[in-house]
Amino acid sequence: MFKNTIDNKRYYTLNCFLRKKFGSKVFKVPLDIGSTCPNQINGGCIFCSNKSISNISDGNLDIVSQFNKAKEILERKWKDALYIAYFQSGTNTYGDINKFKDYVDKLLAIDKVVGISIATRPDALSDEWLKYLRELNKKTFLTIELGLQSSNEKTLEFINRGHNVKCFTEAVKKLQSAKIFTVAHIINGLPYESREDMLNTVKYLNNLGIDGIKIHMLYVTKDTKLANIYENEKFPILKKEEYIDIVCEQLRLLNENIVIERITGDPIESELITPGWLVKKFCVLNDIDKEMVKRDTYQGDLVSD
Repeated sequence: MFKNTIDNKRYYTLNCFLRKKFGSKVFKVPLDIGSTCPNQINGGCIFCSNKSISNISDGNLDIVSQFNKAKEILERKWKDALYIAYFQSGTNTYGDINKFKDYVDKLLAIDKVVGISIATRPDALSDEWLKYLRELNKKTFLTIELGLQSSNEKTLEFINRGHNVKCFTEAVKKLQSAKIFTVAHIINGLPYESREDMLNTVKYLNNLGIDGIKIHMLYVTKDTKLANIYENEKFPILKKEEYIDIVCEQLRLLNENIVIERITGDPIESELITPGWLVKKFCVLNDIDKEMVKRDTYQGDLVSD
């Protein structure tokens, strides 16, 4: 039996981590404050459609109204739940820091809010922001989510990521020095990456001592540069079986105490070009569980002490 489990998973789920930490069901409530991205000046990542807000929350509402709208729905089923306010859309440390502080203060004043989670980029953590994040981390449970996508420099250049691996490493080290819980985002199936490339990315993150990880599957959506490239080049897209195989091996290469916050993609079906199998999210999750049982593998079982 895997030690970090409450639901028979063979990897350390976010649900398990939060229940162990807070002793209750905890929900991350996604919020949109209209954050932009510094990489847009360079054209942005090729897979970005700038439409992520459409399936997150209503950005037309003020921050407290956004949060309370979601909280009201969740409380109908989970009356004793706790909440983490999740600044999900865009690069949230790229903007007016005083305005952001005001958002956070308002959210922390809400009953049952036990944490703040902030999605951003490794190249958008100025000294001013890092100082604030250190202070915030003393007040509440703070998570910083950083997009890496791949540890392959050629891939980062191809997808027009706008930063290199060194930049990511330095950002993580700064957050670690402040004891801030840090989560990395990666994407499996990026154009022309090999299985070995994808495994090397999690080896890099494991050696870096990341606290959590979100694993995504590349999907092609309408009105993106990636869609144009796919139309012209028809680069290989991972089949479901290939994706499951890679994820199962990636989990084995991650320390058992690294929290697996996400393990598949979650596209908007109306915007999706390919792969079609990704819309059946729970089927993918179940198939990963089944394959790990079939192989009798666990998170971290390839990590040497």
